Amino acid sequence: MCGGKGTRLDADVEKPLFEVGGTPLVETVLDALAASRVDTAYAVVSPHAPETAAHVDVPTIETPGEGYVEDLDAALADDRVSTPVLTVAADLPLLDGAVVDDVLDAHETGSLSVVVPAALKRELGVSCDTAFEHEGRDLAPTGVNVVADAADDLLVSYDVRLAVNCNRRTDAAVAERLRR
Repeated sequence: MCGGKGTRLDADVEKPLFEVGGTPLVETVLDALAASRVDTAYAVVSPHAPETAAHVDVPTIETPGEGYVEDLDAALADDRVSTPVLTVAADLPLLDGAVVDDVLDAHETGSLSVVVPAALKRELGVSCDTAFEHEGRDLAPTGVNVVADAADDLLVSYDVRLAVNCNRRTDAAVAERLRR
């Protein structure tokens, strides 16, 4: 999923093309997918990210750019995509193939939302714009999910590689530090 505006990042480039460790975010995610058991990857783009669409070396799925959920729905309506399908936000600068495979291993049936404790994000010093309470725990979405037609399950991860999303410059600075 790489079609967002990235306004909170306040960068001169589209968010998926913002570099952490000298590599555009979208390339880090695509490299992680290539190093995992994932067979086929698509870049879900929108009119907000034309340079990203031109940059990626995988097939693209065009969406209207009306928001994450709406764009996900549009991507799922594409004939090339069938569920269950792994979805990954393009703002995960620490993602690697092993983490992707861990998520695939955890998926049994239905949908799977991968979350981290909001406290982990705060401890790392990264932004936590969305959180929700589940069974007495404050959790934050990671941007990695398995989408299917059946009921939703949660995978609570304590993996730092899933806890850092680059939404702001301060998040990128934390990611740079953690990559060393």
